[in-house]
Amino acid sequence: MEEEFRALLKRIRAELASSAEHAAYEALLALVRADGPAARDELAEVLVAPERPLWAREIAAFALGVKGDRRAFETLVLLLNYREPVRCATAAHALARLRDPRTARAAAALATNPLRTAYAVHPVRLLTELRAPESVPALLSTLERLLVARDHCWPVARACVEGLGVLGDRRAEATLVAAREHERLRPAALVALARLTGRGGGPHGVRSGSST
Repeated sequence: MEEEFRALLKRIRAELASSAEHAAYEALLALVRADGPAARDELAEVLVAPERPLWAREIAAFALGVKGDRRAFETLVLLLNYREPVRCATAAHALARLRDPRTARAAAALATNPLRTAYAVHPVRLLTELRAPESVPALLSTLERLLVARDHCWPVARACVEGLGVLGDRRAEATLVAAREHERLRPAALVALARLTGRGGGPHGVRSGSST
């Protein structure tokens, strides 16, 4: 069992408040451990069954997502946009391993939505990890908007700067130079620019094919 899933289970155990919830948790964990076609079908049913608690959907979606079962996609995207950063982080981890062609488009939509900027750190980081065709345009659009916004939302802006440095696309150079003028972004922007110019040339860090 990977470290991220152990951390997820530890967090959820702390949320359980009754013996019935603990019993449901153990039954769900038994399905995850069984890891056969029938068990996965039951986990997928958890995602759509009415009145199932969020923690149950989160466990089922994570377990299916890291196994590449695309039935987890919608729930994981919902969690990626959730108000609790820890849930966003675990959803991003599973989505990166799901290899669903819709993932980069969904992450880009969340990252660039000005109404959801406060929750955009993990979509931005996911786009960086995916290295999809959508990644650089989405990070550039988000960062350019934040650089001129009244509320710069520094954590998200910094994640964009760092991501653009990792992706190594020279289209980002002018925006990173602008980011360098902001004291809170300057260290990350300097590192990103150094990585960018060190690679030279075009968008070597971004795939031109599938967005999975």
